Amino acid sequence: MSKTDTSAQGYDGELGAVSTDVAQFAPQRRTMIKSVQHALHVNPALIPLFILLLSVAGFGVILGDRFFSPFSLTLILQQVAIVGVVAAAQTLVILTKGIDLSVGAIMVLSSVVMGQFTFRYGLPPELAILCGFAVGALCGLINGVLVTIVKLPPFIVTLGMWQIVLASNFLYSRNETIRSQDIQADAPLLQFFGESLRFGGAVLTFGVIAMVILVVVLTYVLNNTAWGRHVYAVGDDAEAAQLAGVRVKRTLISVYVLSGLICALAGWVLIGRIGSVSPTAGQFTNIESITAVVIGGISLFGGRGSILGALFGALIVGVFGLGLRLMGTDPQWTYLMIGVLIIAAVALDQWIRRVST
Repeated sequence: MSKTDTSAQGYDGELGAVSTDVAQFAPQRRTMIKSVQHALHVNPALIPLFILLLSVAGFGVILGDRFFSPFSLTLILQQVAIVGVVAAAQTLVILTKGIDLSVGAIMVLSSVVMGQFTFRYGLPPELAILCGFAVGALCGLINGVLVTIVKLPPFIVTLGMWQIVLASNFLYSRNETIRSQDIQADAPLLQFFGESLRFGGAVLTFGVIAMVILVVVLTYVLNNTAWGRHVYAVGDDAEAAQLAGVRVKRTLISVYVLSGLICALAGWVLIGRIGSVSPTAGQFTNIESITAVVIGGISLFGGRGSILGALFGALIVGVFGLGLRLMGTDPQWTYLMIGVLIIAAVALDQWIRRVST
């Protein structure tokens, strides 16, 4: 027998001695904390929903029928309708790991354009409203181009756009308010979202209905369309999304344009809510929208959250505002409680991300 044959037999013998068992891994059992963390990571709207239900129940027990009446509960919806619409626009941007400080200014400018085009230039209200939507889309397009093409930070871009749009609003309107009586007489379509439906003691304005429809539509789009999945992918990891074939720049620009259109819708709802066209209305809506988004469980780091959570966040602010007001407390307590909720929401988001990695 040759030396080569001997070596082959030795090699075969060694192979025969090797175990042929397949490696098996025992499934790791999740602890209670891990299970809770996983549920919150998959469904981030659960926390704001729980807080909302708890706060409604708490104020209901304390105030009784003064708070737990159809009128009071629907009044909360009326008060948060504008913030809820703008929060939907803000959510889209934050899901892409951005932020939009100009949403409130765009909303007000769109409403001013609707009013001024109707009463200064004599355009039909229908055409003036379309012009307001065009202005909102244009502002969103400028934001999107500066963020994606010029590659400027979203915070800086929208901070600058906020100042530009705010100044343009006052300069163009000459700081004049179009009175409710004039709108009601000559262009009632501008006040469309202020009209209401009554069901017993409950009062639902068309603005509230528009907010609910917007939330439902955007929730479906984000969860069941390719564009929605691209939005989450870009916010989670833009480079990985690019390698996977997602057109990141196009997606980002579309998000900012859609955000501008939603802000224009909020401007129309604003006219219906206050009855007039005022360049000074809604000055803090940008901060209020961010508050609703953060309390609603949308991560400021992008890629996680839902439109429904933003709605819950807006409703929580509305519940605390009305509840504490009915209790006769100092309004500053509302800001204190909301501040605590904001910090707690961000801390909880950090914990969920840290445990999930």
